[in-house]
Amino acid sequence: MTGLAALWGVGRLPYGPGTWASLVALAPGAMLLALGGPLLVAAAALALCWLGWRAVSVLPDEAQQADAGWIVVDEAAGQWLALAGLGAVSLAGILFAFLLFRLFDIAKPWPVSWADRQVGATGIMLDDMLAGALAALALILLRLLAPEVLP
Repeated sequence: MTGLAALWGVGRLPYGPGTWASLVALAPGAMLLALGGPLLVAAAALALCWLGWRAVSVLPDEAQQADAGWIVVDEAAGQWLALAGLGAVSLAGILFAFLLFRLFDIAKPWPVSWADRQVGATGIMLDDMLAGALAALALILLRLLAPEVLP
């Protein structure tokens, strides 16, 4: 389960493993979006969240309590959820989804900050899922308010 928690080594990269995990997640997430649309990518994000929760929940308590930096499956699941806010695949949309997810994940506005204070596998997964949900909501609003920027 450690392999999934670390996205098979991505979490062991020396600088910004969470950012790398988000970048790595973009290709399969965009493929899911292209193949089945926002509902498929959202369902895949929830499935990855559940699998990630299971993987993290069997890790030693010290890794869970500290939200060890090498645990990055949460970033991938959150990034996929952010992509669910897009109507279709576009380079601009993927870039906006990435930037918004990383912004909400790093800045941790409420309720992300609340979830970040929760302990164990639930807290580890929940803060990134909430960051992804906020990014998806921002993308939906951007699509509605400025369709010329993000169709």
